[in-house]
Amino acid sequence: MSVQVENLEKNMAKLIIEVSEDKLEAALQNAYQKQKSRISLPGFRKGKVPRKMIEKMYGPQIFFEDAANELIQENYSDAAKESGIDIVSRPTVDITQIEQGKPFIFTAEVAVRPEVQLGSYKGVAVAKADTDVTDEEVDEAIEKERVQNARIITVEDRAIENGDTAVIDFEGFVDGEAFEGGKGENHSLEIGSHSFIDTFEEQLIGKNSGDEVEVSVVFPEEYHDEELAGRPAVFQVKIHEIKTKELPDLDDEFAQDVADFDTLDEYKADVRKKLAEGKAASAKQAKEEEAIRKIVEASTMELPEAMIETQVEIQIENFAQRIAMQGMSFEQYMQMTAMTMDRLKEQVRPDAESRIKSSLVLEQIVKEENIEASDEDVEAEIEKMAEMYGIEADKAKEDVTEEERDSIKKDIAVQKAVDLIMEHAIEE
Repeated sequence: MSVQVENLEKNMAKLIIEVSEDKLEAALQNAYQKQKSRISLPGFRKGKVPRKMIEKMYGPQIFFEDAANELIQENYSDAAKESGIDIVSRPTVDITQIEQGKPFIFTAEVAVRPEVQLGSYKGVAVAKADTDVTDEEVDEAIEKERVQNARIITVEDRAIENGDTAVIDFEGFVDGEAFEGGKGENHSLEIGSHSFIDTFEEQLIGKNSGDEVEVSVVFPEEYHDEELAGRPAVFQVKIHEIKTKELPDLDDEFAQDVADFDTLDEYKADVRKKLAEGKAASAKQAKEEEAIRKIVEASTMELPEAMIETQVEIQIENFAQRIAMQGMSFEQYMQMTAMTMDRLKEQVRPDAESRIKSSLVLEQIVKEENIEASDEDVEAEIEKMAEMYGIEADKAKEDVTEEERDSIKKDIAVQKAVDLIMEHAIEE
């Protein structure tokens, strides 16, 4: 494999990657082995057709796509390292040559880490934060705990009210025809959560268990499914159960159940203490974010579009994983919230740009201040992580790869840069 680097405008570069004809031939043979069981020709048993016969019948390009994918996956990472450039985006790949008996050549356009001209980062003014805890905040925190410890009971003597959970079957129809994704069974819907479109939830208020209800809604104009966008729909809904939350009494017994305290007063004092600690931590974070934002505003850098797009994609992928952990697929979320991918990307983009700029600024401070993380720093961080996840420290240290150690070192150095900024910050 050989790599050439062509510098482009706006912090972009093109890697021209050449893979030998021998490796291309091996990849084509692998593609044949994977596909041959699905190919049949007269006179041959399925899976027994020689490669040359297949290529003669369908053309040699029949195996090109699989072979190209294999070679790109195998060679891009090494090529990126060999290029020596600091790549900060996913590649845009293009195949420029794939032909039997010749080298396989593909290109990868990537964003290169932009240069940063730092503004002043010492003596940044930040606002003081109020960390006092009020009685109302203590009461609110305890009320949340009551709600979390509530018993879910089935309601049989009244109709649905706001805040209840209705267990329903539903099926949606547009112009009398059922549409894909509009059907569900035994779905628990919290009334007032606005997780369903339009006035769906409101129309269930006042209905009883066993009722069959016709719910009329209109899909939003910007609904992700263009065939449904802006159109009226009717849902046939069967209500199976009504459930509600029964809150525990606020007394000493409650304090003993939810925490290791004998009395409600002791529990309240602990809640106040934890709220104060949380406020202090939030205030610290807010001051750090304010200082970094001001440094970013005083600095200059040109972000390549591909770098922003990559960060947007990463944030959406992370969001999809969090949604999945809550028991909902990303597709269901998009449908229920009438969100389109373009709108979601538009919403995420400002935060993605902000994160990139903050990272670039902090990394530049690390560089200019010659900040480093020692091996002892890394060991201490691994021990902290091991304790957090209940893993033996020695085992955790053995399992950490060199690449992961480098990442930990980088994170520690960045945090030291933040600490440096805050040491010189001025509260106003």
